Amino acid sequence: MDNYREHMLDGASAVDLVVALYDGIIRFLYTAIAAVERGDVNGRRVAVKRAMDIIIHLQARLRMDVGGRPAQALSEFYASIFAQMLQASQAASIAKFEHAIDCVRNVRDAWRQVAQGPDANQGSANVIAMPSRGHAAPPESDAVAGSSWTA
Repeated sequence: MDNYREHMLDGASAVDLVVALYDGIIRFLYTAIAAVERGDVNGRRVAVKRAMDIIIHLQARLRMDVGGRPAQALSEFYASIFAQMLQASQAASIAKFEHAIDCVRNVRDAWRQVAQGPDANQGSANVIAMPSRGHAAPPESDAVAGSSWTA
């Protein structure tokens, strides 16, 4: 499966890689929910740590010098989501995890809209430096919904 993921992302644009990272966050948060349902404290912590690692990765690659206000908005979003995940994990709260998933999905959908635009490899993608491919997760198959979040 890892080999498939590597090949799937080989020709991906910077925006596609960002979307894949958001998909990874969502996947790990669903894993955390499943762990809460099983009463698996260690499984919950591992899943949340992996989601937080992706947030830290994205935060570290923000280019404030180039991105201006959109980069600042993303920085604030990442800090907020990080705090939400921490609170959800500490409370073992499925509802809080689901809220974090909804927030991440909303911003991910905005990135998908950017990816579908004519300049998917330029423009808004410059707000974030190209993520390393080793941390990217495969895109999930859920339908693209319109996003109310804009960068």
